[in-house]
Amino acid sequence: MSDQPRNLPHLYLSGNGKSEDYTSPSRGGGDAPTPPARNRENHANSLLQALDQAIDGARQKLESRNTEIAVGTRGFYLEFQIHSDDINAFESLENKTKKIELVAVRKSSTQEDIVEATVFVPEKASDHFLSKVEQYRTEDTKFEKPKNEKLVSRIESVQLGTVRSLFTDKDDLFPQSTQNIWWEVWLRKGQNEAFKMITEKLHVETKQYRISFPEREVMLALANLESMSIIVDNSDVIAELRIAKDSPSFFLDDMLSIEQEEWSRDLEKYLSPPQDDSVAVCLLDRGVTQIHPLIQLALDTADMHTCNPIWGINDNGGHGTKMAGIALYEDLFKSLQTSYPVQLSHRLESVKILPPNGQNAPELYGAITEQAISLPEIQSPNRLRVFCMAVTSEEDFPNLGSPSSWSASIDKLCFGDDEFRRLIIISGGNIRQDILPNDYPDINDITAIENPCQAWNALVVGAYTQKVNITHPSYVGWKPVAPAGDLSPRSRTSVSWSDRWPIRPDVVFEGGNLASDGINPAIYMDDLCVLTTDHRPNFRLFGRMGDTSSATAIASYMAARIMSQYPNFHPETVRALIVHSAEWTPAMQTLFKSVDYRKTKIRPFLRRYGYGVPDLNRALKSANNDLTLIVEDNLKPFHLDNGNIKTRYMNFHKLPWPIEKLEEFGEVDVELKITLSYFIEPNPGERGWGSCHRYASHGLRFEVKRQLENDNDFKRRINSAARDEEENSTAPASTRRDSDNNWFLGQKNRNHGSIHSDIWHGSAADLAQRGAIAIYPVGGWWKENKTLERWDKTVRYSLIVSIRVPSVEVDIYTPVENLIRVPISILVS
Repeated sequence: MSDQPRNLPHLYLSGNGKSEDYTSPSRGGGDAPTPPARNRENHANSLLQALDQAIDGARQKLESRNTEIAVGTRGFYLEFQIHSDDINAFESLENKTKKIELVAVRKSSTQEDIVEATVFVPEKASDHFLSKVEQYRTEDTKFEKPKNEKLVSRIESVQLGTVRSLFTDKDDLFPQSTQNIWWEVWLRKGQNEAFKMITEKLHVETKQYRISFPEREVMLALANLESMSIIVDNSDVIAELRIAKDSPSFFLDDMLSIEQEEWSRDLEKYLSPPQDDSVAVCLLDRGVTQIHPLIQLALDTADMHTCNPIWGINDNGGHGTKMAGIALYEDLFKSLQTSYPVQLSHRLESVKILPPNGQNAPELYGAITEQAISLPEIQSPNRLRVFCMAVTSEEDFPNLGSPSSWSASIDKLCFGDDEFRRLIIISGGNIRQDILPNDYPDINDITAIENPCQAWNALVVGAYTQKVNITHPSYVGWKPVAPAGDLSPRSRTSVSWSDRWPIRPDVVFEGGNLASDGINPAIYMDDLCVLTTDHRPNFRLFGRMGDTSSATAIASYMAARIMSQYPNFHPETVRALIVHSAEWTPAMQTLFKSVDYRKTKIRPFLRRYGYGVPDLNRALKSANNDLTLIVEDNLKPFHLDNGNIKTRYMNFHKLPWPIEKLEEFGEVDVELKITLSYFIEPNPGERGWGSCHRYASHGLRFEVKRQLENDNDFKRRINSAARDEEENSTAPASTRRDSDNNWFLGQKNRNHGSIHSDIWHGSAADLAQRGAIAIYPVGGWWKENKTLERWDKTVRYSLIVSIRVPSVEVDIYTPVENLIRVPISILVS
């Protein structure tokens, strides 16, 4: 590449999009899955018999309810075993008018193509499913098909629901003994008071923390299986049950045995404290040792908080202070060698979210995280901040990548209220077991990223390493486990996750390496770790850190630097700039190239490295031959039309484009990089995977005008793209193919989660005609769930566009800057 200085501010466009009416085409039913072949009479009679038996059992239970403890309206649960060939089929089990609610869906542990769907049925609607099956048996549609065939033919069996029917965690976690355990209880909306009433009557202990979502509230309860069964039998409050997992754990490494107080004092002479209105990195951790001489000038005692006064605010274990040193200085080793004044660009805040020693009982860490975030915001409500949390929990999920109460809480916190958004950066978690050199990197690909990294809106950080030099004389012959530029040995991945979940990690930062003698498990080594501050400054000032904790602290440092440079940017934009600046290292690219390059083959590598290693300089500045345009805009994705929720608008961006310069370079290779970032409102719960119970409130997608397209052709293609985006699109495969193969990742790989990034490679002449981008909505629960009335919401997004001409000396920045100074024509038909 022809490197040119990065000394130019990024170019900013506000509200550049032109909103136009937009209709997402109907999915139609062309090639919908064929219902299972059934003997209509026999199948109906079998289901009617099973329903009669289940409803009789339900009535007996309702009559035997203990009136002294029973709460809520009278109703019962039915558990359906239903074929999963059509993911929307079981959603028709729900009937909002009759208050019949689909509460839990889980895959069968014994039959691969069966899901077990549990439905709450009010007593007044007891005959609803009997009527459905009877209609299937005796009535035909106008197409001469059995009525309700799509649903009824797929039902294999039905029975009265139990506690087990509401259990959506892994089967082997279901309690078998009478011992009390902590349950994570997912309540139907508005039922928390009723739940507290019945638990108080049964002397069942509950935690004070509670998390609220649009359709669910989550609490913790200490109960045995018998007590939980009594609650289910005497109330209608519970939607799902899970096991409350162990509290989060950290990797607390041994400290460097060095005391170099003179280095610290030398650095102190050059430091200037951050300004009063500086951005803050808020560490959600185990506290920070504020008296450390390299920390105290950036951390005021008024900015130190705790979720429990008994824990105090100081760091007893060392992890928080190590995080603080990296979040403040990034590279303390380099800082200690400085010989010129250093103005600290940002300050620190600390919230202690874990006890000083050991692990506390299971908690609703989503609620604790909410409380922790509120403390500094109350203390300094006008301060810009980035939240940093290197806390994870090794929690098994029946569906890898599915949201937890904790991850959904983080999404809720990022999304915020009244346009108040937050940037939260979290670590992907580390492999806890011993690692042999031959295990790497296969062990990383099979070890799933940890809770709460299922969050869509947070920036999730993994670890890579450039540290491979072993100089210590005691380790002659030892070798680093990871090659330079590759994944850090303990970093987890989302390779094992379903493709429907976000790419995790988003990016990777330095996490150090492990060293091996070739025989024994690999170990940490000073040469291969990141230097930082120690929590016992009277004993030693410096310590070492690695893995995804150090990577997350570095990511937070970068975010704070971006916020300091561009204080008016939205959190979505800061997240986008970090991802947008990332590139895969040569070592990573070697692995990309080692496979037969097809876009489907690249997915495991994307889920290992995310979008690569971010570059702070690229995130902050443009160059003459590498310009970045930043657009912050909004659109209204849906509206109510004649009682139905439909798509409302899409935005067209006619960008200031260096057409003449690009045409001048003809066939010279260029790059176009686009990153789209937005936050979704979460609606968690294991109720299925179809449209009605989507997790995300909405989705946005981008498309770029192609070389030979006119404006109308471009708009028609967007409608096609929206149709194909629907989860159950039945369009022929040929129409769903990404026909623009110049994109490195392509739609199938980039369209996961709430941040989408891709690189287009081609000629300058081709790129000259691609100066228009469309942002359009795709479905989410705002569109599918009318009862929650979110159809009138406006959403905002950040669009980052970069043009890079890597091989020649060229100034494409100035022509674009000049165009921004004059009005830009909006793309119209």
